[in-house]
Amino acid sequence: MVLGALLRLCLTEKGSACGARLAVTLMSSNTPVSLYLDPQIRDWVLFPITLVMILVGVLRHYVVVLLQSTPKRASRVALREQQALARSQILRATSAKSPLPPLYYKTISQNLSEAFKAGTYLKDGPPKGDSPLSATNPFSDPAAMDGMMAGMKTQMVMMVPQMVIMGWINFFFQGFVLIKLPFPLTLGFKSMLQRGIETPDMDVQWVSSLSWYFLNFFGLNGLYRLLLGGDNSADATRDMTMSPFAAMGTGQAGQPQDYAKLFKAERDNLEFAEGLYAWGGEDIEIKILGKYGKLAPSRE
Repeated sequence: MVLGALLRLCLTEKGSACGARLAVTLMSSNTPVSLYLDPQIRDWVLFPITLVMILVGVLRHYVVVLLQSTPKRASRVALREQQALARSQILRATSAKSPLPPLYYKTISQNLSEAFKAGTYLKDGPPKGDSPLSATNPFSDPAAMDGMMAGMKTQMVMMVPQMVIMGWINFFFQGFVLIKLPFPLTLGFKSMLQRGIETPDMDVQWVSSLSWYFLNFFGLNGLYRLLLGGDNSADATRDMTMSPFAAMGTGQAGQPQDYAKLFKAERDNLEFAEGLYAWGGEDIEIKILGKYGKLAPSRE
């Protein structure tokens, strides 16, 4: 009502005096100034950015799937090396209630310990003479190099589209205000939601174009899981934190491992498991007869 009276008064007074009075009234009033966005911003900026990021994520997933190479088959000696270690681990895991009689258990355990000591199951064969076992060079293993190249390809597929999208937004939509959030926020969110807009007096609920890009970048993972499944390659945040050399430092399949050290540790574990050995078939006939009530009553 006050603004309406001032506008009517402006029709009869000079423009400069009217403008000064109107400015003083606006500064003295506590009514917040609202922004009205053009609907074309929603149709030609907000929706296109969201749609492009969704389509780029889906495209990234299928490109990564196409770039994945077929895993190479392991050689016979490499499989024998892995199976010997697995057999020893199973023997240790069942030592407390082993299905093997004592004679068979001790024979298998001793044979495995002697084979581990002599290096019989090593892929490269037993060590020659008294020469120490050289550490495995991950760069000399083809499987490790393939894993490293696959990680680099995945990171490139992630980085290049994001750089293009960010450049596109900065070039065409820099400084755009796209949307107002329907809930209040504190001033701590202002730097996150209004990147690229240096206006300290703007309400925190307004979101700039660059901030909308980052919100979609970190917030579309749930939609990707719904469209592509849980094990998808569209999650750019996961690839961003993963190094292409990560496959060489983790226990993933295909990573070169020093089986000489593993066998040495397994020998100590087998010796420790022999002290915990107990045959699960000890007095089995008495247990079965007692279960079905076929035992003769004991005479005292």
